[in-house]
This record gives sequence, C-alpha cells and structure tokens, in this order.
Amino acid sequence: MLATLRTPYTDTRADALSFALGLPALDALAVLPAERAGLAVELRLLGASHQVLVGPVSETVACLPGRPGPLPDEVNEALPGWSYEFGATTVSHDDDAAFGTAVDDLCARLADRADALTGTFPGSPYAVTALALADNGLGWRTWHAYPQTREIVMTRSRLVSES
Repeated sequence: MLATLRTPYTDTRADALSFALGLPALDALAVLPAERAGLAVELRLLGASHQVLVGPVSETVACLPGRPGPLPDEVNEALPGWSYEFGATTVSHDDDAAFGTAVDDLCARLADRADALTGTFPGSPYAVTALALADNGLGWRTWHAYPQTREIVMTRSRLVSES
C-alpha cells in the first residue's frame, strides 16, 4: 500500500532515530493491518518514522522526545512465551543519483505487495518510510530514507514463539 502523506516528517537524520519497546500505539499517519501466525499485526507510519504492533510487541523506531539516538545495532529480548530480535544498519550513498536509485528500487520492490506499507513525505520524492512483513514467519523489515544526508536506515525484526 502506498500512502502519500501530507504531514512533514519529523525525523531528518538517521542518527536521530531511537528505539523503544512497549510504547502504546502512537498517532499514525497510515496503518496497514495484517495477520501472521494467528496474530493481528499493525504496520504503522508515524510522522517520526514507524511503529509495529504484534502480539506482545510494540516496536517503535522514531525520533522520540527524551530518547536519544542512534539506533542500537542489535536488540534481543526475552518476552513471556516469545523471543524478540531487532537489528539496524545504515547505508550512506555518495551522491544523489545513487541514493535516488536505491529509493526507487525499494519502492518498486514493495509496490505490489499487499503486506507492505510505503509512505512518501512532502518535500522530496525520496523522503520515504516503508515497512513490509517477512515472507515466512513472524518478522518484518523497515526502511527510512533521508534525502538530506543520502542515508537509508534498514531494520529487521523477528518474533519467535517459544512454544
């Protein structure tokens, strides 16, 4: 699902993103409900990046007041009956053309997927946040593109039942 957002994004640098587990549902600009492994999933675009709600997990990656960035490279959490894994990487592009091509390729890969949500923010066609469910299992990936710095932050998350 493609959402053209009318609200300017509030996170403007990769290193301003922070990570939080357990936050309540935040105001979302767009939401894609889905189901995986018998659990309701919500992929949520925020003005400050993304939130995923699934089973016992509320994952927020955003520019959050009082929570400094940058994102952790890796998080592993034991939750009652579940294990949760998170990882983040940032790719920097040398020039605008390479950055634009990377964002265009991402958007094209996700365009026809019913389990993906892509939001474009005003100001640049490359100001994009995208979320997609994994093809198998209970996992998801996200991408946060920053035209000002030509960076793309990529996250991957997985929730595994221990039963």
